[in-house]
Amino acid sequence: MKPRAISTSQQPHAPPLIPVDEALETILAHFAPLGSEVVALHEAHRRILADDLIAPHDLPPFRNSAMDGYALRAADIVGASTERPRWLPVAGLSAAGDPPPATLPVGAAMRIMTGAPLPRGADTVVRFEETSEGWEAVNRPADGVLILRSEREGANVRCAGEDVRAGERVLTAGSPLHPPQIALLAALGQAQVAVVRRPRVGILATGDELLPPDAPLAPGRIRNSNEAMLAAWVAQVGGEPWPLGIARDEATALRAKLAEALAVGCDLILTSAGVSVGDFDRVKEVLAAEGEMHFWQVAIKPGKPLAFGVVRHGERHVPLLGLPGNPVASAVAFHVFAQPAIRRMGQRWPLAPPRRTAQLAEPVHNSGRRHYLRAFAWRDEDGTLRVTTRGSGVQRQGSGILSVLAWANCFAIVPEDVYYLETNQPIAVEPIQWAEEEWN
Repeated sequence: MKPRAISTSQQPHAPPLIPVDEALETILAHFAPLGSEVVALHEAHRRILADDLIAPHDLPPFRNSAMDGYALRAADIVGASTERPRWLPVAGLSAAGDPPPATLPVGAAMRIMTGAPLPRGADTVVRFEETSEGWEAVNRPADGVLILRSEREGANVRCAGEDVRAGERVLTAGSPLHPPQIALLAALGQAQVAVVRRPRVGILATGDELLPPDAPLAPGRIRNSNEAMLAAWVAQVGGEPWPLGIARDEATALRAKLAEALAVGCDLILTSAGVSVGDFDRVKEVLAAEGEMHFWQVAIKPGKPLAFGVVRHGERHVPLLGLPGNPVASAVAFHVFAQPAIRRMGQRWPLAPPRRTAQLAEPVHNSGRRHYLRAFAWRDEDGTLRVTTRGSGVQRQGSGILSVLAWANCFAIVPEDVYYLETNQPIAVEPIQWAEEEWN
């Protein structure tokens, strides 16, 4: 499981840096698509369809009118116009919800409402606006209607199966379910639907310095921002976040939180902090005792310290990804490593965010790791995608500067082997909120 080490130019005895792509490949090899569950249709929004949908019947299931008007035979009104209207006797009414009416007599019309079944023999509907329907009562013909224009056969008629044919595959397994797909399911009689199970992701923040968000500040303490941030991101990429709270920097507390995550059936455990080289980073020793873990120094900035492995729970082996504690570093590590793993379990494709090429608004420097700069991208009037790392008062790109992450709408990515980029040079960008598809 341990990835190949590479040589670096770091100081002697420093752990080797693992390439980003190699670390990601190793992580993703431990994740597979999850099974399915059945949910009510009103709970299916943004879920992933587990099985193909085969239409059990035609849609529409019967011929019906697309307009309020008169059902008739097109042959009976050839040549009709406002100058030479054609009079037809009216042979009843067909309303929405009625059973199919009797056969329409030759040379007659039937008043019909939108969605109502056509009588046998009728092949056309003329809208009320094209008849004497709107005339004053004294000018209307008795026991009949004047047709004021001819109409082609089939006009304003919805044929049975013109939308969907019985036996047709209308949705493919793996399709995301949005309002239009849910409407189609409902129209085909599916009150429940089998969807891919959402990955349950346990989220655990570690550190004696952490306080809940609603706690008053105290000397040497900070509020736990990672849990809320990671929970929101887990939900955004289709997972079910399971916040586990804060674990203090001691082995008993960490083991208790891991046991809780395993007991509730988490498919992945995310921890933040405790995987660096500090004196009180206890996560490493506990994880090593609870499963098979590897602790890496990854060639990424920010987010170099990373842990990955599996925690044993009976016959189950639950993957665990240990993210850095600094919130921006944690965000970058989630974006690069956790996000594709969760999407793979939930069968959400593609795994990686869309990548575009933008022009830099200012020069940037790099230190030999793949650098995910927090940035803001926009399109010029000529359509050119441009990106800046210094807008809105940004002074520095520190791994603890949350305000810059909140300002940014993308990561601007400098490759490992690039140390400097000039203004107007191309640079790859990936949206932070890429589910919103604002990157066409």
